[in-house]
Amino acid sequence: MSASAPHGATRIRDLGLTIEGTRLERVCQRFLAECDALGLPFRPRLYLSTEWGVPFGTIAIAIPFYLAHPELERLQLERFGHVEGYAEYDVLRYLRHEMGHVVSYAYRLYEREDFVERYGSITRPYVEDYRPEPFSRAFVRHLPGWYAQKHPDEDWSETFAVWMTPGLDWRREYAGWPVALAKLEHCDQTMRSLRGRPPIVLEDALDLPVSEVDATLDEVYRPLDDESLPPGIEGALKAVFDDLGNDSSAPRGEQSAATFMRALERHLPAEVYRWTGHFPERTHALLRAMERIAQHLDLRVRAGDEARCTIALTALVTALAESWVRHGTYLP
Repeated sequence: MSASAPHGATRIRDLGLTIEGTRLERVCQRFLAECDALGLPFRPRLYLSTEWGVPFGTIAIAIPFYLAHPELERLQLERFGHVEGYAEYDVLRYLRHEMGHVVSYAYRLYEREDFVERYGSITRPYVEDYRPEPFSRAFVRHLPGWYAQKHPDEDWSETFAVWMTPGLDWRREYAGWPVALAKLEHCDQTMRSLRGRPPIVLEDALDLPVSEVDATLDEVYRPLDDESLPPGIEGALKAVFDDLGNDSSAPRGEQSAATFMRALERHLPAEVYRWTGHFPERTHALLRAMERIAQHLDLRVRAGDEARCTIALTALVTALAESWVRHGTYLP
């Protein structure tokens, strides 16, 4: 596929996307070398699909198709406010996590009593809207959003990813986290016992490979749905600018608050997700809704107030995100 922008009506299956010949090729080779160092007599199968994942009971790792083309990465960032694999080290972070699933499924670790005792049963319902406890010392920190707290399957995979990370002294890193450290020690013992052992499962069937994705780019990256915000948020947003001295007598040549807030969309959703668990696409939609309010109220940012305004808006959005994660609504 060429580096030019693909047409929105093009079906993803017709884009000719591959891992080979892209930035993914080198990082995948590096990852497979890390896998070889584990001493397991197999390698995972890597392929492009719609999102990160490992189909249950397989050793195949799905990689998001948008990582195979820079223009698709741009669309992903613009639409969802976050790219899972924005740099080589970030791609490796996700690959190591997915390798945790591969090992669990290959050796059916999830059936073992010691696995269930440490992480819980993977038969527990898998809920997308989980409510993490930030900084809980019972879980490792690897992927953003306190992802280990989502489900026992993810708890193991996050623990494995930390254990697998080259050069990381996890015993020192988690010395003051006894529960998380015990999981890492369990992972270490488990992986030592598996070295050279043939896997029980070698199924590598693919779940929706990119060559079978019928959706068009326009369908995948359609505009965000409008976020409906409770009235109280309008008052909170106005208070931010009132505290900055915003008033109707401010010079009309100053930057509009809506335009100023639009610039926050590039990085804020990912950072908010990292520390609260509030999904980037929700933060992105929240920012868009707040921009409409700011435009309606004709709020403005005066020269010299940009840094204070950024801090104030970041604090407000983070507080709203935390409320959503805790209560399922921005204003309980």
